[in-house]
Amino acid sequence: MISSGSIIEFIDGGKFLCGFVTDVAEKKIHLVSQNGREMHLATSRILSVSKTIQTKPESREATNQLLQQCWQNRAELAQTIDLAELWEIVHEDASEDLPLELLADLLYGSDASDDQRAAFLRAVFNDPLYFKFKNGLIATHTQEQVEQLQLQRQREAEKAQLLEQAVQGFKSLNQGKQPGKDQWPEQDQCLAWLQESVLLGSEAAEDKFIRQCLKKAGLTSPHAGFELLVKAGTWDRDENLSLLRSDQPLEFGEEAQTEADSLQEATLDELLADPKRKDLRELNILTIDGAFTRDFDDAVHVTHKEGGLIEVGIHITDVSYYIPPKSALFGEARERATSIYFPEGQIPMLPKNLSLDLCSLIQGKIRPAISFLINFDAQGTLLRSSIVPSIIEVKRQLSYRDADGLIDKDPDLKALNTLRQQLRQQRVDRGALLLSLPDVNVDIRDRQNIQVHLSPVDTPSRNLISELMILANGLAAAYFANQEAPGLFRSQPPPRRRIISGVQNSLTDIAYQRRFLSRGELTSHPKPHSGLGLNSYTTITSPIRRFLDLVMQHQLSNMIHGRGILFSGDECKTFAGVIQQKLGRANGLRQQRHRYWILRYLAPKEGQRLGALVVGVGPKRVNLLLCDCLFDVDLPPNPAFPVDPGDTVRIRLSRVRPQDNVLRVEW
Repeated sequence: MISSGSIIEFIDGGKFLCGFVTDVAEKKIHLVSQNGREMHLATSRILSVSKTIQTKPESREATNQLLQQCWQNRAELAQTIDLAELWEIVHEDASEDLPLELLADLLYGSDASDDQRAAFLRAVFNDPLYFKFKNGLIATHTQEQVEQLQLQRQREAEKAQLLEQAVQGFKSLNQGKQPGKDQWPEQDQCLAWLQESVLLGSEAAEDKFIRQCLKKAGLTSPHAGFELLVKAGTWDRDENLSLLRSDQPLEFGEEAQTEADSLQEATLDELLADPKRKDLRELNILTIDGAFTRDFDDAVHVTHKEGGLIEVGIHITDVSYYIPPKSALFGEARERATSIYFPEGQIPMLPKNLSLDLCSLIQGKIRPAISFLINFDAQGTLLRSSIVPSIIEVKRQLSYRDADGLIDKDPDLKALNTLRQQLRQQRVDRGALLLSLPDVNVDIRDRQNIQVHLSPVDTPSRNLISELMILANGLAAAYFANQEAPGLFRSQPPPRRRIISGVQNSLTDIAYQRRFLSRGELTSHPKPHSGLGLNSYTTITSPIRRFLDLVMQHQLSNMIHGRGILFSGDECKTFAGVIQQKLGRANGLRQQRHRYWILRYLAPKEGQRLGALVVGVGPKRVNLLLCDCLFDVDLPPNPAFPVDPGDTVRIRLSRVRPQDNVLRVEW
């Protein structure tokens, strides 16, 4: 019972304190603490009360001395108590919580003194392994609880040791030194945690631990973790963090890779065994592609006939021959949806032995294909067409530059060039928009001197291939529509505002028109594609690189083989949903990486003025394109410097931070 003259103990600021009670109210007491402080204390905060009632000392100083001596005696006693010995005696029979006095008496073998009881309570608080103070009583831990707490303590001790090793390891890495395994045995684990912390922040499982390590190591800059991983050789200076944060697959699953490794190149006899497959090996088939392309999925030919008629062949590698719909490879392609190309490399949709070899239309190799055979008159009017499974052999492999150099001399290329002009004009007459901008090629071979080159995409040979692929895709869509077969169809409503027309348009107008395009759609039934000037459209010409094309190739191959529809309307709707989701991920990664490299290119130019093309002018924003890299930027209007679309101005790069994704410009 508490009364004036009692010495009580309580915790304040995480420390045990003694107090001398001077007055007692209903739920509070008035006391003087060992620090000489008068205070009111709720009775619920009192941990122990002395049985002995002390005479009030004559002075405040004497009270302080009494309390401090009492505190010192109890602290020293607490250090001598062996709780493990007492626990061994009581834990098997302690089915309920016990009074403090009872356990203190058991410990000391007789009536325990005030100091001994208080010291015992301190020992319980100092080491809660065996006992726990709860609601004024002492709970005795079971054998299982003690073992669990011991294991927890062991883990905490190991974590503390790991923390100290990591701190020293981070310091060494920051100084350019590589710690040895004997100094830092858990280096790999800690660096893995550091990667997760940099990528995921507070969502990383060990983010708190890593932040503790960095802080203790004195590494508090925003990108300290990233810099350490670069110095450790774990990451590249230009590591693709967006890719690492995504769920984009990088390696092929074991089952899919096993399937790919087991595939053999189709022999001529195997291909000829298919009675539906037409042998077109004698045709003068050629590919036209980028100089560094190795995954050739389309090829063309032209045959000259009497009366100025021509037959054009558009041949697409038959990936469906190697990859059945229920295979693991088909599943991998579905998950990836597309090949992704970065300046530093690519993430293929299919394993390389397929994309660069078995399915690639390599010169001199016999390949299964799906061929569009189309007859035109001299005016470019389509007379008739057929789609057949085929066997082809590419005779020539040309780059775009090669083809552009030969286009006025080579009879086949010359005829195809004339046809592409006719096809293009026909689409424009049907309302198509020609919106090509130069390709922005980022050269990162010298990381200290990033270069950007603009390549025209409107060259004759690029246009030729583009028009023929649009033609084949349009014919495939029309075939499905005529057969009332489900599929995956791309469509686009008319633009919200039409600005350009015809074939020749300025860069300004093209860039401005792009801002008013309607969003494209992907459906299981055909709809018009305004931008291409076609009543229906799909894509089937890149089955190595696009899952949509692979699905449609399967559907088409099944039908032209006379086996009917392979994928139902519901299956096509499911494919459409998956493709849109996965393409959204891939396009996001592609755009983020392109932006990063453009910012890396611009970073050394911070503070300089660069040329910019004014694309659009609004009441609140002026839209511009940086001329040397076609990068979009916005600025608020400058009343002192009015501009109009088509103007070229010079704007200042005020801040460029690639790692922070920051680009700020000013007039």
